[in-house]
Amino acid sequence: MSNARGALAARTSLAAAKAAALQAVVCSAQALACAAVLGVSPAAAQTLPPAEPSLHLVVPFENATGEPRVYWLSEGAAVILSDDLRALGVAAITRDDRRRAFDRLRVPAVTGLSHATVIRLGQMVGASQVTVGAFELQRDDLVVRARTIELGTGRISPELVERGPLEDLFAVYGRVARRIVPDSPVSADEMEQVHPPLPAFEQYIKGVLAAGADAQVGFLTQALRLYPAFHRARIALWGVHHEAGEHLAALAIVRQVPATHRLGRQARFLAALSFLQLGQYQEAFNAFAELHAAMPDPALLNNIGVVQLRVPDSALGSASDHFRQAVAMDESDSDLFFNLGYAYWRAGEVENAVEWLREAVRRNPADDAAHYVLGVALQTSGHSAEAGREKELARQLSSVYAEWEARQGGSNAAPPGLERLKTDIDVPASLRVDAAVVAAEQRDQRAVADFHFERGRRFFDEERDVEALAELRRTVFLAPYDSEAHLLIGRIYLRLGRVPDAIDALKIAVWSDPANAEARALLDTLR
Repeated sequence: MSNARGALAARTSLAAAKAAALQAVVCSAQALACAAVLGVSPAAAQTLPPAEPSLHLVVPFENATGEPRVYWLSEGAAVILSDDLRALGVAAITRDDRRRAFDRLRVPAVTGLSHATVIRLGQMVGASQVTVGAFELQRDDLVVRARTIELGTGRISPELVERGPLEDLFAVYGRVARRIVPDSPVSADEMEQVHPPLPAFEQYIKGVLAAGADAQVGFLTQALRLYPAFHRARIALWGVHHEAGEHLAALAIVRQVPATHRLGRQARFLAALSFLQLGQYQEAFNAFAELHAAMPDPALLNNIGVVQLRVPDSALGSASDHFRQAVAMDESDSDLFFNLGYAYWRAGEVENAVEWLREAVRRNPADDAAHYVLGVALQTSGHSAEAGREKELARQLSSVYAEWEARQGGSNAAPPGLERLKTDIDVPASLRVDAAVVAAEQRDQRAVADFHFERGRRFFDEERDVEALAELRRTVFLAPYDSEAHLLIGRIYLRLGRVPDAIDALKIAVWSDPANAEARALLDTLR
């Protein structure tokens, strides 16, 4: 079977593998429901590590009566309640993090998701509690119904019901929040201070929901006309201009946020991103450095390194120094490891590039760019077997690299401009949703890889070599550094008389796990 066909088979077999995995474990009713809805192994759902006890996810509320004039309140409810929970001292996932997680998990931005789906989403983003709910208009009154789900136990709270005039919706949701966190010492007046006037808030929510950039700009600009001190709307407006490549306009907007405002630090960070996109490297460098001096953050160190990579004459110093400091501050973020390895590659320090790119792909085996640049560095250093494998993994994960190679005419080169910017700062480890999603995806992927490995080992023992190879290829597609899988592949190739292929597989087994004594001994006998 060719590599391409093997990759296709690996992909198309996932559903069958997951279904089989369901039969192999005993799981709770909640995990089983999640697996049925999202097609993942209940074992993976069960083995999620304990979440931070206070981390809370609020999903958009359902518009129970479908009243069109308050369509925006589905999203608005989630934003208001999340704000109130944070005001009461609870760590709640922001709208931006929630949206990114839903996009990554390919969950449609709709209301009325099943409890099983919501539970799984909460687990994937590292939450410990999820709040779901609905609202309806009864004449001029707003009636809100909410429930919280404890993800550790699957316990669902009794329904919380609050009502009040529509113009008092902040107070209505404030009472819901207070019932979720009844012991908070924060007063109602302190909670109220986090909200702008209702008309401005309505325009803001309509702006972040609007489908086109022009509509977004229109609503957000109107929100600022209604309440000029609504700097959250300015931050959102920066995002619209930034996405459209209008970096001068983005910079002008965000510089209107006072440095003393609670969003002032974020605004200065976004301004630095705009400087960088405008090619004003010294201004960007200075802004990131000043922010880091005031409060250290790995995202700032990372972005300083990116600025240094983009300065043609390296007048601002060595990028790798700052990437190393970023890695030291956060050893869980694979992007930081990738940037460090990529910077070493750009500087011609091949062995250092290999070392750190290996760390990047160990943390995120689905990182196609890291696999490809690692392959380029390995080929340069003379490790042709490992290089070919890494490049093939990259091509399986993304078609970009086959197209890149076609343009290179056989030369061994890495694409330019792969360095990764950070667009958020001051994010506590417990709220790093992207990292939580990656970790959950890897756990699910590991469960499926284990399923294929066990089948491959069984076929190997039965000397059904063709079937064993197919299963083991699927294993290493999902878990590229499974040393035992590579060892079995090597032993099958030996049994088939394919000694060069066996040597390549055993080299990868030893490289993946230097402590694999069996693979090392077998390789030594063949050399």
